[in-house]
Amino acid sequence: MNEFKFCPNCGSQKIEMIKNRKWTCPDCGYDLYFNVAAATGVIIFDSNYNVLFEVRQKDPKKGFLALPGGFVDQDESAEDGIIRECKEEIGLDIKNVSFFCSNPNNYEYKGIAYKTCDLFFTAKVESVEDLIRNCRIQKSEVEELCVKKLASMDDLEKLPVAFESSKKTLKQFVQEKING
Repeated sequence: MNEFKFCPNCGSQKIEMIKNRKWTCPDCGYDLYFNVAAATGVIIFDSNYNVLFEVRQKDPKKGFLALPGGFVDQDESAEDGIIRECKEEIGLDIKNVSFFCSNPNNYEYKGIAYKTCDLFFTAKVESVEDLIRNCRIQKSEVEELCVKKLASMDDLEKLPVAFESSKKTLKQFVQEKING
């Protein structure tokens, strides 16, 4: 996975991966670093600990539950990224997002393993059930929206959450916000 056959600079076939950190070409000295990508997610919840989830429309993890979010664009802050992603994916103008935590993740897509640093936010709303009625989903990204109650670890363990970083974040959310 993540192998180059030729140097993108000179075309040499001697390009090699060094310590899973960078590709280097001994012929021309070209280095290409395998940097971490930034991604965001948001836990949209109400006072009853109902949480908004997307059902993923495509791979990776098609059909699994995900928090609204996605990759941060160039020249964009994480906060702007999560606001944009919510608008694009579910037609929702979220406000008052608060940083919650970050977790590393592996995101495999079309044979490439991307290492990401996922930045998670929270957004408390009056009613997730009412909010979901006003959402317009992006069919290419989201199959449907659903609401799941997260009042305990047992509630969380039953859910088919798509990504390990989201599972870890939701566990922390249940421990801190619900169990205090």
